[in-house]
Amino acid sequence: MGSHKILVSVIGSQADEEVIKLACRLARQDKSEVRAIYIITMKRDLPLDAEIEPEIQKAEDILNHIETVAEKQNYKIDTDLLQAREAGPAIVDEAVEREVDLILMGLTYKRRFGEFSLGDVVPYVLKNAPCCVILYQSMP
Repeated sequence: MGSHKILVSVIGSQADEEVIKLACRLARQDKSEVRAIYIITMKRDLPLDAEIEPEIQKAEDILNHIETVAEKQNYKIDTDLLQAREAGPAIVDEAVEREVDLILMGLTYKRRFGEFSLGDVVPYVLKNAPCCVILYQSMP
């Protein structure tokens, strides 16, 4: 594939570990950089830079766990915590800003109104990403 920068969006789901392992395997092939991001979605009535301690702690715990998973794969990754109004645009903006070659996203099987659902974030990223996107679905 020849990727040089891989962006992994994590959300604290069971798919995160597998996505990070996949990112490490792909990155090892051509010594790519891997950056994992967690996005805190801020309500519109709060400033974007508001510090919501429980959310920040949850995000840091998830990112620390992801770093540990990568270390077990013998790969060093960077992590970042972002705050945004919506996750989809934040992922795309980060991909553009960092000039990534690949976005990796894990998703768990969700149903909405009895039908399989990708939610709002995945379709937005697929439609607007400046690079390749790989979706990894973990089974329930």
